Amino acid sequence: MSPLLFRKPAIFAAFPELIAAESTRHGGVSLPPYASLNLGGSTQDNPDAVAENRRRFYAGLGISADQVASSHQVHGSEIWQTDQPGREQGHDAVVTDAPGVFALVTIADCTPILIYDARNKVAAAIHAGWRGTVSKLVAKTLSQMQESYGTKGEDCYGYVGTCIDECSFEVGTDVADHFDSVYKRFDEEKQKFFVNLKEANASQLRDFGVPANQLEISSYSTVLNNADYFSHRAEKGVTGRLVAIIGRKS
Repeated sequence: MSPLLFRKPAIFAAFPELIAAESTRHGGVSLPPYASLNLGGSTQDNPDAVAENRRRFYAGLGISADQVASSHQVHGSEIWQTDQPGREQGHDAVVTDAPGVFALVTIADCTPILIYDARNKVAAAIHAGWRGTVSKLVAKTLSQMQESYGTKGEDCYGYVGTCIDECSFEVGTDVADHFDSVYKRFDEEKQKFFVNLKEANASQLRDFGVPANQLEISSYSTVLNNADYFSHRAEKGVTGRLVAIIGRKS
């Protein structure tokens, strides 16, 4: 991967009105262990460096920080539905139908999911760690979009983003017991389970009726591609944060 600030999911390329991207760890000013494009304000990084990183990221997308809607995430299943930018507390999904407002979530191993209802012009950004995945936050968000805007699966395009991969997400029974067998495998040698978060979230999009050809799953891993992405697990908790963002231009 070239050292770019972000990748744009190909699934959204057909919509010129849309801005959707997932950041990398490249192109910022933060020093190790946050090198270099740390976008997370909750880290112990220099706040001035984070602010400059955010300025660069938003400028690269052609937007500004005052157009962003985000929330302090708590690994829960609350959804913030908004037509205004700003910062909330306690939500792990952000939904908007307002042009010029961009839904954003922060990640460092958890799964980012971006959704666009092309008919009703609604965008959603979701942060799903294992708790958000088993609480079916993607399905809950889609249901709320259906109730509020008339969203249908056939009109949605979805991106399941870069996160910890199945061969790196080693868990005990305390976590594995929450997942259906199709999303986990048991390793006899390690006596541990391995969970596939990408597939567990992608299935919620498919179950809502999102066609397979309107769904993209990132081929990257925060762990295996740690040179390009921050990983909380691979870097033992001391690392930067990535973001995933989506919204319509003004």
